[in-house]
This record gives sequence, C-alpha cells and structure tokens, in this order.
Amino acid sequence: MKPIVTCLLLAIAVAQLTEGAMMMMPRRPVKKADFYYFPPSAPCRMVMMTAKVLNVDMNMKLVDLTKGEHLTPEFLQLNPQHTIPVLAHNGIVLSESRAIAAYLANSRQSGEKIYPKDPKKRAMVDQMLYFDMGKLYQRFLELYPPMLVGGAPFDVEKGKKLDEAVMMFEEYLTRNKWAAGNQMTLADIAFVATVSTLEAVGYDFSKYPKITAWYGNSKNMIPDYEKVNEGAGIWKQMMMKYKQDHNM
Repeated sequence: MKPIVTCLLLAIAVAQLTEGAMMMMPRRPVKKADFYYFPPSAPCRMVMMTAKVLNVDMNMKLVDLTKGEHLTPEFLQLNPQHTIPVLAHNGIVLSESRAIAAYLANSRQSGEKIYPKDPKKRAMVDQMLYFDMGKLYQRFLELYPPMLVGGAPFDVEKGKKLDEAVMMFEEYLTRNKWAAGNQMTLADIAFVATVSTLEAVGYDFSKYPKITAWYGNSKNMIPDYEKVNEGAGIWKQMMMKYKQDHNM
C-alpha cells in the first residue's frame, strides 16, 4: 500500500475514533443568564415575554424596589444606574430592556424570527422599539406614576400627549398587521408590555380598533402570556387604590 494512502486511512480512522469519543462525552450544561426584575415593570415584562417566545430559561432574581433592593452596594456594583431589568450572562451585564431582548434574540438561531438580520427589516423593528421607548411608554411614565406613586392629580395636558402617542400607534397599525411589518417581532412584544400596563390603569382603547385587534393577536402569540405578564395587574390595584383615596 502506498504511504500516502496509508496516511489517509489512518487519518480517517483517528477522526472516527475522536468523533465517537466526543459523542460519548457528556455535554456541558449551558449556563443560564441571571435576570434581575420587578414584576410591575413593563420593561422587565418585555424581556420575560421575549424569553418565553424564544423558549429561554433564566435564573429569575427578584429585586423589590419598594424595599430599596436596587440601591444596595451589591446591586449598584452590578448596575450603577440602579435600574431594572438587568441581565448578567457569561461576563456581560446589560441594563436596558431592549438591549437585553435583542441579545437574547441574537444569541439564538430562532431569534431571527422576531429580530430579523436583514438590515431594512431590522431597522423597522428598531424604529418601533425606539418609538415605544421614547414616545408611548415615556408618556405613560410622565402621566401615571406621579399619580399612582406620588398622589398627583390627573394632568390633562399629559393625558393629551399620551392620547397623541396612542393615535400614532393606531396609525402605524393601519399600515401593517404587526408593529414593524407582516410578522410579530421584538417591537410587538415591547408594545404589548406598554399597552397591557395602560390597560391595567384603565386606559380606554375602545376608540382604537387596530390596536385592539393587534393586542388580541399578540397575546395569543406569547406562551403563558397571562402568567408571564401578571405583574401588570399591580398597576390595576394601584389605580383602584388611587380612586378610593380620591373618591373617584
């Protein structure tokens, strides 16, 4: 037998033995990410719903803001912004909900279905994520937390600003079935977190048929929706207390 053929046969045999040995070795378990959250937080619930859609299991670590647990030295070492959510995984720490959700999607092959790699499609998703963060959810924050946490009266002007943002979202949904195109994406999950919070404080969506239809479709696409998003119910309890305290 020629030396070159002998070498080739030997290389094949070694490769087969190595492959067999690797198949027999137990696989190392994938390290789960630590996720620091507070259930009423819409940004936290946005990440949790994303994880459900992607079938990602995380180590859930409750941070009770009412007890100041986000201000402890240990948490500040993790996140100097002392905000939630926070995700820690394989040496990376992220403290912005949309960055966390994008990281989860980018880390998995299945993530492309909700965060497409195509530049144009991704830009549309990013645009709507920013619209939710900077307009719709921001206007919720400007109106309701001062009322429900600080006891402030309903601010009519801020209410009009919120209505304006909701009407913008309704207009976007006249152009597409979903927030950023013809399929559900990260943007829709972010909007679900915001809209469910608005619904919990009693915002009237009956004037917005596109949002109403989209909301129903979106909830059906998120596994275990009621459980993973149950933190929104705390806002409903807060609104009920506010009405009682102000004889409304």
